[in-house]
Amino acid sequence: MLPKDPNMLLSYINTGIRDKYSDFYDMAGSEGFDGTEVMEKLEKAGYSYDEQANRFMNK
Repeated sequence: MLPKDPNMLLSYINTGIRDKYSDFYDMAGSEGFDGTEVMEKLEKAGYSYDEQANRFMNK
C-alpha cells in the first residue's frame, strides 16, 4: 500500500528506485501500482520524474 501523503509518497518512491529497482517504471510494475496515477499525484505536489537522475525532484 502506497502512502497517501505526497511527501511520504515521494520518500517511499525515491527510496525504492534508489535501493531496490532500476527505475520508477520497474518499481511500478513490480509493486503493481498505477505509475501514471502516482506520477500525477507527485506532479500536483510539485515534483517531476528526472529519468537521468532516476528520482523525483522539485520542478
